[in-house]
Amino acid sequence: MENLGFADLKVEPREQWPIGRLFGLASRLAQPVVSRIIERHGISPAGFFVLRMLIVEDGMRPGEVAKRLLVTPATITSVVDTLERNGHVRRERSYRDRRGVMLRITDSGRRLVAAKSQAIGRDLSHVYDVVDEGDEAAVRRFLVNLIERFEGFPAEEDDAHSDEAKGDGA
Repeated sequence: MENLGFADLKVEPREQWPIGRLFGLASRLAQPVVSRIIERHGISPAGFFVLRMLIVEDGMRPGEVAKRLLVTPATITSVVDTLERNGHVRRERSYRDRRGVMLRITDSGRRLVAAKSQAIGRDLSHVYDVVDEGDEAAVRRFLVNLIERFEGFPAEEDDAHSDEAKGDGA
């Protein structure tokens, strides 16, 4: 096999990885673990997050829920169909725009979230309880700064014209 210049690459212990690489791996591993924890409590992760969102801001449009949860509108439609069938949400026509649909949480949905939230929160706290108390402020600062950097990152069309964006698409 031809040496393509990768002879100097070596696998380093995770403790020596760059922060971005560590964060990327932690991010990819987090979602499936969080989902399994929520599923163990008898509710779908997407359904749980939709209900929690509606408790905070009842009467949202499905598209806005999808956007905030970083899922497709089709996913939200399917999740809301199930939640509606189980009596946890209802769809209402918007009083401002009769074509628009608003999602409303029902008393049953509120009871479900109340019944599950404490146990789910306890299990999630156990997973995330890895920061020493003395490091907490620095970790919090790092995460807030990283979130702000991600939120301020240029949209695809803004950086599509840069010379670095040109390539073979591999």
